[in-house]
Amino acid sequence: MPGSSQARRGAARARVRDAQGSSRDAPTRALVVAGEGHSPVAGLLAEADPASCLLVLGHGAGAPMTHPFMEDLSAALAAEGVSVLRFNFQYAHEGRRRPDPVRRLLAVAASALVAGRHAAADLPLFAGGKSMGGRMLSELAARRGEPPTSEPAAGAPAPVGEAAPSVPVPRSDPLHSRLPNVAGLVFFGFPLHPPGRPGTARGDHLARVPCPMLFHQGDRDRLADLALLRPVLDRMGAKASLRVVEGGDHSFKTPKRLGRDQADVLGEMARETAAWTATVAP
Repeated sequence: MPGSSQARRGAARARVRDAQGSSRDAPTRALVVAGEGHSPVAGLLAEADPASCLLVLGHGAGAPMTHPFMEDLSAALAAEGVSVLRFNFQYAHEGRRRPDPVRRLLAVAASALVAGRHAAADLPLFAGGKSMGGRMLSELAARRGEPPTSEPAAGAPAPVGEAAPSVPVPRSDPLHSRLPNVAGLVFFGFPLHPPGRPGTARGDHLARVPCPMLFHQGDRDRLADLALLRPVLDRMGAKASLRVVEGGDHSFKTPKRLGRDQADVLGEMARETAAWTATVAP
């Protein structure tokens, strides 16, 4: 029933706040994310008080920024002093299910980073997201210090439920010039491969990311076999940190036998994220 579902989500948020000793949610205000290569999209800024940094947080392929997972994660992070700027990719903003071509996904993510830089003011800026959102922001970070290629980017739409493969950015593309630097990247379930199709190609760009990275991964995640992900991260040395959620699936839901629910896991990930950001940008 819708009412009972909302009550459970409210109780989950209350447990996260109680664990942090906070009695209220962080103030959230709506904003518009606009820029080149896409139509304006909606954004939501949750402002921690006090705030130690700001995280630009992209949503996954299958749900918008207002999905309960995104709302609860943002609340948990803000309770730990991490302000959060969520944003919709254009297809989600327009109510479509199929993700946009990668060029447009990257354009929206780039505009969100610029909006995040303005919102953060003097605070350290971090970026990342749930699944596809984190992957797109990491693609931008990998491009940040690279010379653009002269090849045109692919324009074919992505399959439902996932983003298309990496694409080069042409020399004339203004994307590079407007990307702000980020202190680090945080992934809440990096989508290393499609379900049932193991591989590591989606992680090839991670070696070119110049900043530190934190990976939160469930050991039951069907989109990231840890036996494949660990070697990818090991090759990056101290630049990549992995936090494994026991029993967690791609949405960080755990079996009842473990005695903790998604709200507990989100609170734990928020605490670990805040602690990690403090070491990266003290």
